[in-house]
Order: sequence, then C-alpha cells, then structure tokens
Amino acid sequence: MAEMTKKTSSGSAKVTLPTDEQILITREFDAPRHLVYRAWTTPELVERWWSGHRGTMTSVEIDLRVGGRWRYVLVANGGFEVAFHGEYREIVPNERIVTTEMYEDPDAEAPNESAAPVNTVTFTEVDGRTILTLLVQTTSKELRDAILDSGMEVGMQEQMDVLAEIAASLR
Repeated sequence: MAEMTKKTSSGSAKVTLPTDEQILITREFDAPRHLVYRAWTTPELVERWWSGHRGTMTSVEIDLRVGGRWRYVLVANGGFEVAFHGEYREIVPNERIVTTEMYEDPDAEAPNESAAPVNTVTFTEVDGRTILTLLVQTTSKELRDAILDSGMEVGMQEQMDVLAEIAASLR
C-alpha cells in the first residue's frame, strides 16, 4: 500500500491508497459529528470551506436526498471557473453520505457519468470528536492517479482545515 501524509499547520488529513482504484482520506475534528455533518451538508457552510484558500465559491447547490444532486462552482484565484457535481446515492444523517463526483471539464465531450468516482463519507464520533473518512472509489488506476496528480491533496488539506474551524464554531 502506497501512503502519503501531509502535515498542515492546524491539523492534518492522512491520505492512503488502499487499492489501485481508491483514495482514502482520514481527518479528525474537534467537534461532535452532528456539527461536522452539518458543516458538510449546509450550503451556506459549504460555501465557506469547500474552496479552501484557492478561490471564491459562486454556487453551492445541495438537494440532500437519495437521487438528489449537488453542484459546487468556484472561481479559482487564477480567475478560471472550476465546477463539480454529483448525485446522492445513500444518506444516513450524521453518519454516512455516498455520492458520485464529476469534474466539469469545459474542454471535454459530454461526461461519462457511469465512470464518475463514488465518494463515501463516514462521520464517526469518539469522545465528542469526529473522525471523518472519505473513500474515493474510482473506476481505474489511471483516474485515481489523475485525481492525485491534479493537486487534489493540497486543496483538500486546506478544505479540511477550514471545515474544522467552521464545525468547531457551530458549538
């Protein structure tokens, strides 16, 4: 198993590669899981953390139900727009969310939604703290590696740090 760990100033998310098609992100938060879940699923709160320090969110749409869709758009610091969308496949409030996630590539043909990575987010509370795990299941090693090579980890570390601040502030 390959393993990458990156430390950040206020905390760290651990990134591991359990299989050739998976990325596993684990991060502990100093907040109970219902608050981390709320920060993860409330548009006004997602708007504050999802871009990390990489831009300004211009749209956060969340239809939090099985079969519902989500879409996040940001204008990156370089002035270009970045958008992702997906569909909710499973929701267990305060415990687990399963969604697809597609990057909206403006230069690509119509996306193959069936090839979309599937993200499983799990919120586990231990002594008032939350362990969040995010398993990204891709359809190939090439897609997994493309996600890793995109700079995803640096942005994700920033996202998780801001998410931690917001979740703790909801107490």
